[in-house]
Amino acid sequence: QAFFCLLLCVPWGSSCPPSCQCTERAGAKAVLCSSRHLEEIPKDIPRDAVFLKLDANSITRIPSNAFRHLSRLEELDLSRNAIEKIDRAAFKGVAAGLRTLDLSSNRIRSIPKEALLALNAKLRLANNPWHCECALQEVLWEARLDPDSVQDITCHTAPREEYVGKPLLQVLDAGVNFCSVRQRTTDVAMLVAMFGWFAMVIVYVICYVRHNREDACKHADYLKSLPSTQGPAG
Repeated sequence: QAFFCLLLCVPWGSSCPPSCQCTERAGAKAVLCSSRHLEEIPKDIPRDAVFLKLDANSITRIPSNAFRHLSRLEELDLSRNAIEKIDRAAFKGVAAGLRTLDLSSNRIRSIPKEALLALNAKLRLANNPWHCECALQEVLWEARLDPDSVQDITCHTAPREEYVGKPLLQVLDAGVNFCSVRQRTTDVAMLVAMFGWFAMVIVYVICYVRHNREDACKHADYLKSLPSTQGPAG
């Protein structure tokens, strides 16, 4: 009975994943899962975790609601993984309390802006193969980026070759606006589509008029070919 009582008295959040080490840091729980060859985020991270280190693993994706049960989480380190995809709701549930989020040194080319702009955390996004585009520009202007790592957000690919290899901040400071480029591309596409529809209507009208004219000519020729029914005047 004492054993079962002890089990009931232990809070569910106090368990620790077998691949991690759980310690106390200044009265707050720290979950250390660094360099453990993890390929995904552990499912059994304690609910009372405040510091979570998942760096130097082989994690490739951050799925939706991956940390939703960690309402007390303040620091999250996902650096030096192989992350390529981050879902829009990846950090849902921790957006309000998270203070730092490290996504540096991964394989991230693009990221939904909704995943980051809802955060109040200081972000580290350096050393990823970024594709410079409007969404990344909006993150740079609106999110709370770590000022020490901003210069290391470099364009691995970009709409124009001259931007490749340059820090995104430097490109934007030169007056480039990736969002306006996207808008111009959309406007051109709409104009081309409208022109195409207009051309189809014109062709249809021309064909319709020509067809009616041919029918009218055939009908007139037919009427001329009919014998006259009027006799000589009596």
